[in-house]
Amino acid sequence: MSSSTVVIGSDHAGFDLKTAVTRHLQEAGFEIKDLGARSKESCDYPLVAGDVCREVLSSGHLGILICGTGMGMSMAANRFPGIRAALCTNEYLARMTRAHNNANVLCLGSRVLGDELAKSIVNVFLAANFEGERHQRRIEQIETLNANS
Repeated sequence: MSSSTVVIGSDHAGFDLKTAVTRHLQEAGFEIKDLGARSKESCDYPLVAGDVCREVLSSGHLGILICGTGMGMSMAANRFPGIRAALCTNEYLARMTRAHNNANVLCLGSRVLGDELAKSIVNVFLAANFEGERHQRRIEQIETLNANS
């Protein structure tokens, strides 16, 4: 993995996994921009997802969002045009969502993944590269989707 900045956020349910992933990434040489939660005290995941997504869009850094299942964070993140958030439960999904979908936010579920598997998924997500070409055309099509048309 190359050294760069990763934007990370969680709700209270994802706090412990966020702490483990943050430590892992710092040991690998990554800079971390942690946008919360700061404790296990109950908080609202959509607000954290919003903060992380706005930072990803403005900075171009990759993001990681963690909640209990990863589903809520994924749903909230994908409301932002330009965010392609992917809930990944294994390394294959992490590799393919970067290679084919150019995902810029990884979502993880702290109640469905152990720390070591989550770290491995993060490693693969951050190391994978977008393949471009036909996949770019499909991403552009996603960006133009509108449920009202």
